[in-house]
Amino acid sequence: MSEIHYYTREGLKALQEQLDYLTNVERPRISQMIAEARDKGDLSENAEYDAAKEQQGLLELKISKLQNLILNARVLDESDIDTSKVGLFTTVKIKNLQNGTVMSYTVVPETEANLKSGKISITSPIAKGLMGKKPGDKAEIVVPAGKMMFEILEISR
Repeated sequence: MSEIHYYTREGLKALQEQLDYLTNVERPRISQMIAEARDKGDLSENAEYDAAKEQQGLLELKISKLQNLILNARVLDESDIDTSKVGLFTTVKIKNLQNGTVMSYTVVPETEANLKSGKISITSPIAKGLMGKKPGDKAEIVVPAGKMMFEILEISR
């Protein structure tokens, strides 16, 4: 049984676009490479053919994984998000109590994480340490650099 993953509408759309690209652009391109290599003769000593077949196998594996993700995906309605505590798809404003820096992050699934745009993975140490906390709570989080103390200032969606 596959695990259900939650996505925003944009996140699911991005997965579907990636699947579409792989099946409609990459798959025909690799098939063409295989056909061209096959036309060159003896397949037993044809490195070009072997490489193309290996690429095809890797592509089919990617396609299969994406199809499985999409099949088990659930879109989370933003109106259902509880902003009384930190959770998936909430935006949390936190203050680093050691240096006073204030940061804002949105907690998202791994596939949608992008630190540059302020989206952190739900599996990251910071997100794990913040989950379930409420405004005013303090969280001690173990990160690769050591322990950090944060105060939750605000939660929104």
